[in-house]
Amino acid sequence: MTPMRRRDFLASVAASAACLCAAPRSGIMESLLPTDPDRVLVLLQMSGGNDGLSMVVPFGMDTYHKVRRASRIPTESVLKLDALVGFNPSLKALMPIWESGRLAVIQGAGYPSPNRSHFESMDIWHAADTRGRDAGEGWVGRWADAVPDETFDANTVVHVGGDKPWSLHARRHAAVAFARADLFKWHGTADEQAAFERVAETTGRDGGRDDAIERIRRAIRDAQTSSSAIRNAAAAYKPKAKYGNSALSRQLATIAALVHGGVRGRVYSVTFGGFDTHTGQRARHDALMADLGDSLAAFLSDLREQGHDKRVVVMTFSEFGRRIEENASGGTDHGTAGPMFVVGTPVVGGLYGTHPSLDDTDRGDLKFNVDFRRVYATLIDRWIGGDARRILDGEFAPLPFLA
Repeated sequence: MTPMRRRDFLASVAASAACLCAAPRSGIMESLLPTDPDRVLVLLQMSGGNDGLSMVVPFGMDTYHKVRRASRIPTESVLKLDALVGFNPSLKALMPIWESGRLAVIQGAGYPSPNRSHFESMDIWHAADTRGRDAGEGWVGRWADAVPDETFDANTVVHVGGDKPWSLHARRHAAVAFARADLFKWHGTADEQAAFERVAETTGRDGGRDDAIERIRRAIRDAQTSSSAIRNAAAAYKPKAKYGNSALSRQLATIAALVHGGVRGRVYSVTFGGFDTHTGQRARHDALMADLGDSLAAFLSDLREQGHDKRVVVMTFSEFGRRIEENASGGTDHGTAGPMFVVGTPVVGGLYGTHPSLDDTDRGDLKFNVDFRRVYATLIDRWIGGDARRILDGEFAPLPFLA
């Protein structure tokens, strides 16, 4: 069962109380009012290092056919996007979305001096900072912390799945996380609530005790109302699209239920694993692409049929791409840059950035063409609201994939 664990909750509320008097990072704790509180961003993390060359296939580059054998996608099978690149054929469910102009492909996304470690590179993507966790909170957490208390809902940021990613880590406004909506509930007792208040008295004794106690009480109330809203929305939902049986499909169906059910989520997060394809990549990666394409297509269709498609944008990302040349085991090893997708009815579709050269490389890896933080900046400034310069602690020029 996956209820809200009391030990984790105690730690989180204690941390919240302890940071009441902490100094804000880079002045981002200013009032942040969303441009449209109905707008929703879904973050889809592809864990393990997605092979971008097998997702957006550079079939028009001669070098691709020379260095890829076991993992190569034949030209005749590629779903052509232009004369140079096309989708893996297992992404066929996304072609109608591409053709309708609702899918943006950001080519060669990455960052300077790339790190080829799964954990360290993912931390960089989560923090939106090359220092990774040393930079402090996650980028979504910083966005959430900048929302004033009076406008922040307990379900503003929600992770559906296993471990909550660092990107959602915040100092003041914690994200909700659960594996199954029907089992998500607060199991606290009166004794435990009293224990929480004792923590508040200890952590807030230097002039902030009353504020700390009220924060603890509010956190408990939020936990109770948050879990009730999520369970009720999920239980009442009747999808209008056929979802598959994969974990990703179930997670996206849950998000559709929460969007439709009036849960006031602004940012939702899911993780999709299996992309560390060092051996036997072709069949494994094709299956992952089919799951991704089918799940996203069902989710977007469901939202459209329910009348919510204009409210939701989905962004996909992975910690890095794979090596250009495949290895002796029919797989690929850790690389650098790769594609990102931004998809939804509000999206201005097309190819953004140029596909990295397969010949002018970074020690045999792709050179990035688009800093991934430009995608984040665009989504903050033009979709969920906020000051991207402050939240990302730097200037990152937006991309025109949102009108």
